[in-house]
Amino acid sequence: MLKDQDRIFKNLYNDNGADVESSKKRGDWTNTKEICEKGREWIINEIKISELRGRGGAGFPTGLKWSFAPKEVGLRPHYLVINADESEPGTCKDRDILRFEPHKLIEGCLITSYAVNAHICYIYIRGEYFNEGKKLQTAIDEAYQKNLIGKNASGTGWDFDIHIHYGAGAYICGEETALLESLEGKKGQPRLKPPFPALIGLYGCPTIINNVETIAIIPTILRKSGKWFASLGKPKNTGTKIFCISGNVNKPCNVEEEMGISLKELIETHACGVIGGWENLKAIIPGGSSMPLLPKKICDTITMDFDSLIAEKSGLGTAGIIVINKDQDIIKCMTRIARFYKHESCGQCTPCREGSGWMWRMLERMTKGEASKDEVDMLMDVTKQIEGHTICAFGEGSSWPVQGLLRHFKKEVEKRNNFNPLIKKEKKIPYLIDQHLLNKTDA
Repeated sequence: MLKDQDRIFKNLYNDNGADVESSKKRGDWTNTKEICEKGREWIINEIKISELRGRGGAGFPTGLKWSFAPKEVGLRPHYLVINADESEPGTCKDRDILRFEPHKLIEGCLITSYAVNAHICYIYIRGEYFNEGKKLQTAIDEAYQKNLIGKNASGTGWDFDIHIHYGAGAYICGEETALLESLEGKKGQPRLKPPFPALIGLYGCPTIINNVETIAIIPTILRKSGKWFASLGKPKNTGTKIFCISGNVNKPCNVEEEMGISLKELIETHACGVIGGWENLKAIIPGGSSMPLLPKKICDTITMDFDSLIAEKSGLGTAGIIVINKDQDIIKCMTRIARFYKHESCGQCTPCREGSGWMWRMLERMTKGEASKDEVDMLMDVTKQIEGHTICAFGEGSSWPVQGLLRHFKKEVEKRNNFNPLIKKEKKIPYLIDQHLLNKTDA
């Protein structure tokens, strides 16, 4: 369990004000000038020592990502882009940071921009987060008035500007290269990598893209040292994390906890347990809707960190924990998720464009019990044809929930679906079955 003195986000529940003066009382904007004076190499090295991994979903080492940016600024300017397009179902951590801890983010942007030689930062906010954007803009205006950012920001000698850009509600723009396309005024579709944004990003210039939570914890790490951050959590899974707990729990909440905490302890302590008790638990999605679910027997012992969840063929993702108890229809739950991903596919890659629709339609029939047993294996085959065959990770994100269902609840799906169209003609015939077979006299 995380100790109060190690807590980074001290206003996560809006107990105190989000204005600049209240933020300073919580330790924000302290020694910002002194941190920058230590130099870019020191900042990047300290983040490497902390072993901080990106909090946006992929879990890529932050210090390593920063080191990819060119050391010197040539003819092309450098940019910093903050991904606040929080569209993953089950995830709402960045929203609370934007509302209640905006100055942590702004200070983190300043320090990061200095480390990667970027004078301009764009914060790409999900379009639906309009009120959150207004609160962030208020905090930015305060920072300009206090000369914390702008010309000679915080007395560092570094000129730094922040701009807010609202998205249009597309899930795919959470993918970093699709975000850049949208930011440039184009249709939000992922780019081929390489080249990576660190070399050729926004407007063809070197660009570092990080999640809101990743950047917001940077100032605290640098003030307390990378070794302090690395002492929390588990090796290669260090520090604290905001977990979003929702679904069939008694008290849905956002909570900052230490990485590597037991999933059961996390839910029992902070969300007041599963509705109907722990024994009523059916499955848990541990990292937002795109991650494969885990059945109760795994949830009993699993810890919440990147590597432990990967070992169980799932992932931490955004740490959006969705709890599903035995009162729910698990097949219907996954069908609903499949429908979401079918709707949000950008359509650029054929496997994803076509496959996401097929997965949803097949699951719809399986929910109603109108599929044959053979189609259950066929569905798994469809997911494998999507996974790894698309430009971005959206293909995996749409396939993994279905794979998780078939991996752990295949018998339940097969039990419901034992339909033979040649025998049970009285049933409504699913459209996937060849109609001519039903015209045979011996059917």
